[in-house]
Amino acid sequence: MATTDDKAVLLDTNVLLSATTPSRRLHRAALRVLNEWPNRGYILMASPQVLREYMVVASRPVEVNGLAQGMEVVLANIAALRGRVRLLSEGGEVLDRLADLIAVYGCVGKQIHDANVVATALAAGETKVMTDNLRDFSRFAPEIEVIDLATLP
Repeated sequence: MATTDDKAVLLDTNVLLSATTPSRRLHRAALRVLNEWPNRGYILMASPQVLREYMVVASRPVEVNGLAQGMEVVLANIAALRGRVRLLSEGGEVLDRLADLIAVYGCVGKQIHDANVVATALAAGETKVMTDNLRDFSRFAPEIEVIDLATLP
């Protein structure tokens, strides 16, 4: 169901990875978002895809661009994150939005992951996505507002 809340923000996977990994460059900024934004009236959201991507990156070996965290830690982090974010659903409307975004913006390969994040937000009636990878989401700026984690105070 579409909600359209001006203070709702879908968090990209890299925001969650930064929040749970002290060695990441934007760790403090991501923690501020998770800890302070809800107190300022923001609704933080994630999709099942974002949480799956988190588990993949957090658990895979460092040699293949992962964090090599044990699955016990990864699952504990997922449980903690689920307590802080509203989980959006992925259904037929998301697939329809995704197909439209792919057609309009010419997404291929891994770009479809980002398009799906945008489609999930739009299907829920939301238009804000926070990421620290502005380049991957900037193409969707006509559809959404992209909040760059790296530029937050």
